Amino acid sequence: MKKPLFFLLIMFLVWSCKPKQNMIYMSNHNFEQEVSQARYEGLRIQEGDVLEVVVTALDDLAVKPFNKTTMQQTGEEGRGGGMRLGNNEYQITSEGYMVFPVLGNIYCKGMTKQQLKAELDDRLKQYLTDPVVTIRHINFNISVLGDVGSPGQKSSPTEKLNILQALALAGDMRDSADRTRVKLIRYSEESGKDITYSLDLSEAAIVNSPYYYLQQNDILYVEPDRNKQIAANTTNPNRALFLQIMGVVIGLVTFVIAIAK
Repeated sequence: MKKPLFFLLIMFLVWSCKPKQNMIYMSNHNFEQEVSQARYEGLRIQEGDVLEVVVTALDDLAVKPFNKTTMQQTGEEGRGGGMRLGNNEYQITSEGYMVFPVLGNIYCKGMTKQQLKAELDDRLKQYLTDPVVTIRHINFNISVLGDVGSPGQKSSPTEKLNILQALALAGDMRDSADRTRVKLIRYSEESGKDITYSLDLSEAAIVNSPYYYLQQNDILYVEPDRNKQIAANTTNPNRALFLQIMGVVIGLVTFVIAIAK
């Protein structure tokens, strides 16, 4: 009688002390193969983005009208809000346009920098010989929330930012974070609304995901694991029921052992 009960008690203690799984990023054995398939397609320009656009050409005098190098101007309030703009900086309007000297309104929402550069090159060739256009993203912002060291909005020093680099900006995941269910919230131009994707960072295949590289205004939410969720919610009825049941079980085991002596 004593041995089965003692065995059950030991099994419960072992189960309760089970180590946390999925603590390692990209533990899939096909890691090298998957990394070789990763692709970066570039940022998609959105309303409220601020771009620095500089035009150069052989004729310095002819190129001056195409560079906004005068006083700072106040940009139109878009998705990122109104802000003070520096030389050669342009804020994308709420309608998706960049107001460019001489060329006027240029619709660029949804374009990559490479596509916008090609568009500007074609238009500038009507006025300049061999124009060179340089474009740089000024305000690349993402948000990292949840079970990380330093949650909040983060500004990236580089435009090519992957999900692991974003987590590094936020102080990495805590040990209690669930690496198998990281939420990515991204605005979709096609649907006109935010879409949520669930990512498993314990798989090496994450680097082959179309969501491995982040876009402007992406939001990452790192869920805590189940144990932390239960511990944090002291009013959870399931937790209370679990504790009551375990109290009864332990009491019965103690009672039976005492009788059997």
